[in-house]
Amino acid sequence: MCLEVTTLAHALEFIDALLFIKEGLEMNFFYSFIGFFSSGGMFMIPILVVFAVGVAIAVERYVTLTTVTNKNQAVWDQLQPVLAKGDFDQARKMTGNDESTISQVLNMGLSVQGTVRRREDIEIAMEESMMEIVPRLEKRTPYVALASSIATLLGLLGTIMGLIQAFTAVANANPSEKADLLSASISVAMNTTAFGLMVAIPLLITHAVLTSKTGDIVDSLEMATVKALNVFTKRAKLAVEA
Repeated sequence: MCLEVTTLAHALEFIDALLFIKEGLEMNFFYSFIGFFSSGGMFMIPILVVFAVGVAIAVERYVTLTTVTNKNQAVWDQLQPVLAKGDFDQARKMTGNDESTISQVLNMGLSVQGTVRRREDIEIAMEESMMEIVPRLEKRTPYVALASSIATLLGLLGTIMGLIQAFTAVANANPSEKADLLSASISVAMNTTAFGLMVAIPLLITHAVLTSKTGDIVDSLEMATVKALNVFTKRAKLAVEA
C-alpha cells in the first residue's frame, strides 16, 4: 500500500513537471514571437492585416463551398431516383422549390425538357445556368492568392527598406562598431521577409484547397447534367418507339 502511494506521488510530480515545462515553452514561444514581431519594423503590421483579411476570405469561402457540396449531394441523392423513374413533373417540383446549385442547373434543363426534343437544346439551357453559377462559386477565391503575393512583396519591401536604413546608420558609425551594427540591422530587416513568407505560404496552400473544392463542385454539376441528359434522351427514344 505504501509503495503504491509513493508511486502515485512520483507520477503526480512527473505530470506537474511536464505541465510546468509545457507552460514555460508556450510562454517562451509567445515572448519570442512578440520580440520577433516588434523588431521587424513598420511593415510587420501591414503583413499582419493582409493575413487577417486573407484568413477571413478563406474561412468564408471554405464554409460556403462545403455547404454547397453538402446541399448538392443531399439533393442529388433524392433527385436521382426520381429522374431514373422518368417522373419529370416531380423532379421539376423538387428542383423548383430548392435553391441549391444542382437544382438550379437541372431545373433549367427540366423546364425545357417538355417543350424541345433535341438533346442539344436542353444541354445549352443547362450550360447557360452553369455559366451563371460558376462565377459565384469562384467569387473572392483569387483574393486569397492575391493576399499571399502581397504578403511576400511587403516582406521583401520591408527588408529592402531595413537594409537601406542599416547601411545609412553604418555609414555614420564608428569603424569598430560597423560590423556588429550591420549584422544586427540585417538580422532585424530579414524578419519582415520571414514573416511575409510565414503568411504567404499558408495562404497559398489554402488557395489551392479552395480551388480544388470549387473544381470538385463544378465537376459534380457537369456529371449530374450528363446523367440527366442521358435520362432525357432515353425516355424520349422510348416515347418515340411506343
